[in-house]
Amino acid sequence: MNDLNALPSDFIWGAATAAYQIEGAVAEDGRSPSIWDTFSRTPGKVANGDTGDVACDHYHRWPEDIGLMKRLGLDAYRFSIAWPRIVPGGDGPVNEAGLAFYDRLVDGLLDAGITPFATLYHWDLPQALQDRGGWTSRETSEHFAAYASAVTERLGDRVKDWATLNEPLCSAWIGHLEGAMAPGLTDLDAAVRASYHLHLGHGLAVQAVRAASPDARIGIVNNLSPIEAASEREEDIAAAVRADGHTNRWWLDPIHGRGYPEDMLDLYGAELPERPGDLDTIATPLDWIGLNYYFRQIVEADPAGRAPYARQIDPAGARHTAMGWEVHADGLEQLLMRLTDEYGARRIHVTENGSAYPDAVRADGTVDDPERVRYLEEHLAACGRAVAKGAPLAGYFAWSLMDNFEWAYGYDKRFGLVHVDYATQKRTVKGSGHRYADIIRAAREGRAGRLRIRDTWSSRG
Repeated sequence: MNDLNALPSDFIWGAATAAYQIEGAVAEDGRSPSIWDTFSRTPGKVANGDTGDVACDHYHRWPEDIGLMKRLGLDAYRFSIAWPRIVPGGDGPVNEAGLAFYDRLVDGLLDAGITPFATLYHWDLPQALQDRGGWTSRETSEHFAAYASAVTERLGDRVKDWATLNEPLCSAWIGHLEGAMAPGLTDLDAAVRASYHLHLGHGLAVQAVRAASPDARIGIVNNLSPIEAASEREEDIAAAVRADGHTNRWWLDPIHGRGYPEDMLDLYGAELPERPGDLDTIATPLDWIGLNYYFRQIVEADPAGRAPYARQIDPAGARHTAMGWEVHADGLEQLLMRLTDEYGARRIHVTENGSAYPDAVRADGTVDDPERVRYLEEHLAACGRAVAKGAPLAGYFAWSLMDNFEWAYGYDKRFGLVHVDYATQKRTVKGSGHRYADIIRAAREGRAGRLRIRDTWSSRG
């Protein structure tokens, strides 16, 4: 592996999950349905008709899962809090049993010496709010801030690291424009309104969290991609600019006080539901920025498509994960430097980075996943290069701690450092999990620079 000694001595080594993907227990202790409960029960929306009803049963098995985190040597665990557990109606009364679950989880993490990183929204909007317009309604932003306040008032004495939203691009564009995620709409105007109210809810939640816990450290998590034109043709270059606006600038500019990109407003032709003071609220200063990175985009013009009228193409000879995503570690370095140089980031966390492969348990009970090990090493090396160039990278959270419900892909795609047998709920640390533990241990011992990418790997059970 390239030298990782550039990483700061207090670098945070973590792993991440999300509530609907692992918790299960969807009807226990007062939890109400979310838009993902509804979406996953809609025929044809999720592979194999899978749902998150049981998932990894983390709601009941969290002590075992904390034990796995400790075994991996994690400094921190990034998890999301399920809004339908805390405020089942979306607004109104707070559910004590829901808060009590996260009390137990946070206390268990702290007892194990693991720092909790809590995400307030990872896509599981209460269905009750969707029935009233969801993120297309301004009221949802206000209800989100009230929910954030309730959670922080309860957990803020122990949880200091917070994210408001996870990947609002997916909530707005994929959920409201492409229809491939909950709530499953295909309406550009609705998508733009949803994106705006997600940003507004973010800003209001930042203010709410700080009011309840003045020493909180709070950020937002965006999934970004470096964009490249497929050729030097004028139309492809223009398509790359549009794709960058759609994927990156639309999500970064407003939270950095730049407003919404004018070229994208013209392209969408949609009117923002803006009120005086909103843009200042959206740009409420943050303590850190979260980056989820999975792939770059090489695009060409697609006049017959939908906004942003850019079609992604696959480069010749590329390696791919089981998701069909190109493996391109240099893209992570590029994004870290863009956040640093163009947006002036003062503190960055890689809040998700990982790969799906068709893992299988071998006869001896181990799970060998050399492709994921290689992916992990290459992307950590990219982090080291970015830090050496000045990126203020403070932590890395592997996606994911364990195999889980992968949204519209159901249980077919496995991203975990830990294998989950969904029939028995048996957990098995994969080769990549062991390798990550080795890297963490070596970094703590100050010998990360001697770690090198290897050509072959094997798991150790």
